[in-house]
Amino acid sequence: MVLRNFGEKKPSLGSGVYVDEAAVVIGDVRLKDRCSIWPGAVLRADDDYVEIGRGSAILDLGFAEAPRGRPVVVGDKCIVSHGARLHGCRIAAECIVGVGAIILDNATVGERSIVAAGSLIPPGTRIPAESFVMGAPAKVVRGTSSADTATLNDELKALAAKASIYMAQR
Repeated sequence: MVLRNFGEKKPSLGSGVYVDEAAVVIGDVRLKDRCSIWPGAVLRADDDYVEIGRGSAILDLGFAEAPRGRPVVVGDKCIVSHGARLHGCRIAAECIVGVGAIILDNATVGERSIVAAGSLIPPGTRIPAESFVMGAPAKVVRGTSSADTATLNDELKALAAKASIYMAQR
């Protein structure tokens, strides 16, 4: 794992945080309790802060950058999937950001929403809570369901179990 300061800005880690050895965390990155950062993920907070909520996961090759005045905030119990890119945006609690999705400056994703794989959320877009969005630009195609929430919780449990194994092997 690479934890790197940028001037006076340095990463902070809550308890039970897993950061893979192949991840890069730079500057004012705030990793809350039990979150996990997987191989190849890059979290860069040299201009503004990046905050990853409790129990959330940034999967392999995920990227988050916080330009000046536009922090990246990921709420509690979220999954940011493989290769997803977050740039100066906010993701509320209990969301899934699909593989390769892109969420741009000043966009917000409401609680319990799903951003489908490959979707693009343009700057300034507001996604309502409990929305399933897809496309480029992303559009709401349906609401989310209790089955979607159950899937998220199952995936988070599986990721937490894997993270525990990786941490025990250090």
